[in-house]
Amino acid sequence: MRKDITISAEPRHLRGKNEARRLRIRGLTPAVLYGTGGEAVAVAVSPKEVTRILNSKTGHNTIFDISVKGGETSPVMIVDWQNDPVKENLLHLDLKRIDLTARIRVKVPVHTLGDPKGVKIQGGLHELITREIEIECLPDEIPEEFTMDVSELMIGQTIRAGEIPLTGSTKLISPADSVISHVITIKVEAEPVKADVAAVAPVAAEPEVIKKGKKDEEAPVDEKKKK
Repeated sequence: MRKDITISAEPRHLRGKNEARRLRIRGLTPAVLYGTGGEAVAVAVSPKEVTRILNSKTGHNTIFDISVKGGETSPVMIVDWQNDPVKENLLHLDLKRIDLTARIRVKVPVHTLGDPKGVKIQGGLHELITREIEIECLPDEIPEEFTMDVSELMIGQTIRAGEIPLTGSTKLISPADSVISHVITIKVEAEPVKADVAAVAPVAAEPEVIKKGKKDEEAPVDEKKKK
């Protein structure tokens, strides 16, 4: 979406890590400007102004003007950027010149509105599967977002990308059957059945009866000795 924003940029004549470090000390971020048949130009911009655009509702889909000192002023979009993983400050970005008369492809976020009946009445679970779709349109017609009402969704029902209403020159690029949102049944795991302790308890072994002979049993009498 086109915004009435202009960011100033300084041309960069030197490149490399040392030059990038010097720019960051000065409070600037290295960038590259390219596209629409023009030459690539190395520039430096204010990271605060760029971050403000990235954090806006239109984010990286924002079309704004960049004015290079002693050079061109062109409508651009942020197509790539790199943040420090620890400090999270902006390290580098790519700016692409935009032809306002030519169609471009962009990804636009998709949000849902309402609480599905399948959740409130049937006890299901609502899932947002796809959070953005790709479209093609004129630069001035890029929407901030798409919002889909899911309040009538019941268990087993789905909203797909092809159902999102498009306006103007907008054309859907993402597959029309891509699932945006659906309501599913919550799976409940059955509790394990506790075995009857009494039924499975091992039977105590009966004490072994040891048969012993009579202690007082007399030895057989030898008849020959009697005589």
